[in-house]
Amino acid sequence: MSDPTPVFDDLRDESDELDRLVAESTPRQWELATPAPGWTVAHQIAHLAWTDRSAHLSVTDADAFHGLVEKALAAPDSFVDEGAEEGARQPSDVLLAGWREGRAALDLALRESPAGARFPWYGPPMSAASMATARLMETWAHGQDVADALGVVRAPTDRLRHVARLGVRTRDFAFGIHGLTPPADAFRVELVLPSGADWAYGPEGAAQRVGGTALDFCLLVTQRAHRSDLDLRVEGPDADRWLDLAQAFAGLPGTGRPPKGAAR
Repeated sequence: MSDPTPVFDDLRDESDELDRLVAESTPRQWELATPAPGWTVAHQIAHLAWTDRSAHLSVTDADAFHGLVEKALAAPDSFVDEGAEEGARQPSDVLLAGWREGRAALDLALRESPAGARFPWYGPPMSAASMATARLMETWAHGQDVADALGVVRAPTDRLRHVARLGVRTRDFAFGIHGLTPPADAFRVELVLPSGADWAYGPEGAAQRVGGTALDFCLLVTQRAHRSDLDLRVEGPDADRWLDLAQAFAGLPGTGRPPKGAAR
């Protein structure tokens, strides 16, 4: 079993980077609209804080977490938005302090979890490493929304390898959530990380292939940019279809982002 510590460390670093981005924001900036309709910067941080608390509950109190799942099933269309709205109504300093406290508690719980343990989630149960990877993906993706709202261009890091891996591993889910049968053959994904290092997944001889930068691929699978605005190479009809469906997150298909210049 591989050591999950690197992904725990990367989740901490990703969260700290976003924290630095919002920590000095003015009250007006916390109220700026982000690309997610109806969500301000405060909503984005509130959502991350809420999900971190949910993950912590999953790791430390499975019975209590199942109560959250029941609430989600009772209101599938509004559960996430209600959590973000409730948090966003807090003063920004209270919201920020709560997010910091919650993610620190989750970090400790993940590091202290028994080797091989699996924890309940809104989808299939997850290992500690998978839980951390999912939290890193969401932190990076919602951090992108915050950066867009603030007009900031973030320097990408090799932490994107975790997001890319999750984006590949959710391929079959993306097909299935659209009512489509996943392709039988494995795909080859070849990406260049921000450091210039190569990252690849899948058999070298695969006929269905995707290539490009890790940044563009991660923007695609988190639906933070429209495919037409990204420079991704694709070979094969199944891989081409996947790029129109890809989503690294659980839940129903998102609407994604419109092409640059298109009316929202």
